[in-house]
Amino acid sequence: MIDEKYRTVAPVEDWLEAHRPLWSPNTVRGYATSLAQWWTFLEQRDETAKWGDLGVPAVAGFLSWLRNGRTVEHALVEPEQAPSPKTLEARLAALISFYRWQGAVFSVPVAGRLMRGTPRRAPARGLLAHLDARTAPGPSLLVRVRRHRHRGRPPLLLPTEIQGILDGCAMPDISLGEWTGNLRDRLLFALLAETGMRLGEALGLRIGDFVMGRGGTPYIEIVPSEDNENGARVKMMRPRRVYVGTDLEKLFADYLTHLACRAAELGEEIGTHSPLLVNLTRPPLLAALREGTVRDKTAALRKKKIGPDSWTPHWFRHSHATALLLAGTPEWVVSRRLGHAHVQTTIDLYGWVREDEALRAAANWKSYISSWQVTDGR
Repeated sequence: MIDEKYRTVAPVEDWLEAHRPLWSPNTVRGYATSLAQWWTFLEQRDETAKWGDLGVPAVAGFLSWLRNGRTVEHALVEPEQAPSPKTLEARLAALISFYRWQGAVFSVPVAGRLMRGTPRRAPARGLLAHLDARTAPGPSLLVRVRRHRHRGRPPLLLPTEIQGILDGCAMPDISLGEWTGNLRDRLLFALLAETGMRLGEALGLRIGDFVMGRGGTPYIEIVPSEDNENGARVKMMRPRRVYVGTDLEKLFADYLTHLACRAAELGEEIGTHSPLLVNLTRPPLLAALREGTVRDKTAALRKKKIGPDSWTPHWFRHSHATALLLAGTPEWVVSRRLGHAHVQTTIDLYGWVREDEALRAAANWKSYISSWQVTDGR
């Protein structure tokens, strides 16, 4: 990250370097964007030299500046394209994370000025006071973003839309007995749809991570790795195993045959440690597929009116989780399959699925109350 005079912003770079081994490239990019905007705000205020000695007024002014289009801090009318509360929360979270790390490592006092302890509402419980200590409230932010409490539902792809995207990449030609189109892209989107994995996790897969069933259930090992040539990374470096169906196994086998033939044509060797999803038609050939290429492919499909207007690869993950919950899969199973750190994350994102099912069941209320009727003997 550089400032207006094209100099490296050392405090931010130190913080990013300390966290790159733990975060995915997307997370690093998002946090870097937030801090770049913070530094621009300080430059406009001519306060970059005071970055380590600020407080609530500066952070509150930063949020107002973001709301007003990154031009002024105060405006009578909110601009039409104002950032969403979710975006503002992300910017604030990055800022707090940055200053908490700076406080822990270099004793920068800003985070302490932005946080306060929550007063205890319940009286002490005498002999049970040790329980109060276990549930002591943590510090809370003095600066907050107003937003509606109701969480919006994540966007979904319908089964027909998913199939349309897969077919838009490659289709089997019965007469030729082979696939037409880009088989690699079909495998990528099929992986996302049938496993719920994140895009970075799919791009970081090696050939040996897909384990064929051989009479059992095939599965994919999501293995954290720091040396992926495309920079792909498993979020929080948590490994897990995801079991898959035979249709995806057959698609993988077809793609692996295609990949091996292509490597033989180029005189290259591939093995179990080679990247699974690679460039097959444009240089650098057999290099690991990058996120930018996937974004280009997604945009090309949308341009052809394949799938909803604004769909992204992450929609497959939401659709996968929703389908599992609709089928009655327990939340903790879905949480482990998706790689969530806590089951509460799964409930917060997809709790509406079970809620809707419960409300639909109430539509048959007459069948429930029929058992309550009591005859009077007449």
